[in-house]
Amino acid sequence: MRWRVGLIDSCGAAAQAVGAVRFVDSGDRVDRAATVADASGHGTRIAGLLSHERPSLELLLAQVFAAARTTSAATVAAAIDWCLSEGCSLLHLSLGLGDDRPVLAAAVARAVAHGLPVVASVPARGATVYPAAYPGVIRATGDARCAPGEISWLGPASFGGCPRLDAVAGGAAGTAAGASIGAAAVTHALVAASSPLATDAAVALLESQARYRGPERRHAADGPPSAP
Repeated sequence: MRWRVGLIDSCGAAAQAVGAVRFVDSGDRVDRAATVADASGHGTRIAGLLSHERPSLELLLAQVFAAARTTSAATVAAAIDWCLSEGCSLLHLSLGLGDDRPVLAAAVARAVAHGLPVVASVPARGATVYPAAYPGVIRATGDARCAPGEISWLGPASFGGCPRLDAVAGGAAGTAAGASIGAAAVTHALVAASSPLATDAAVALLESQARYRGPERRHAADGPPSAP
């Protein structure tokens, strides 16, 4: 059985995509539409990192922002539910929303109840962000100690990964760095497992692979997409 990752981001097309939908918050509801070009390039970079040396990985692209690097809790919640309906085995969100919203909390709770891992980025320091702060979510960030392929254990269900995209084969120098990339590195390490894992097993696997334990003393740059 292959890993099928629900990538909730700005990516609208990728070589290993098996489905792609754009989610648009019209104010009173969230509509579905055809994906558009990834203006920021953020999600495209994340998709490339996740699929690097993972030829069997399948991606479900849930495009929740395009031209602007902002989205809404309702939009992300709708994207989560779509990914669940499409049989994803892991959710990856290299984004953080500043406010706790019931609609997002409920969607994340549904995903957690399914037993599938939910990996969400969190700044190395700073304010609490969602969905990373919700129960059952695997929190991930950048850790400057980590080389490509290395991860760190930062605390219960909290991990760090290499925060530099240019350190990964195919990454261009200076294109991106920080919590978003580090989180993708953590998911990339996880999907090396031969078949999908439930959350508890995924956390145990990441813990067993950790090169470093405890927080780093200096922090990688942060900058995941956010919501107003």
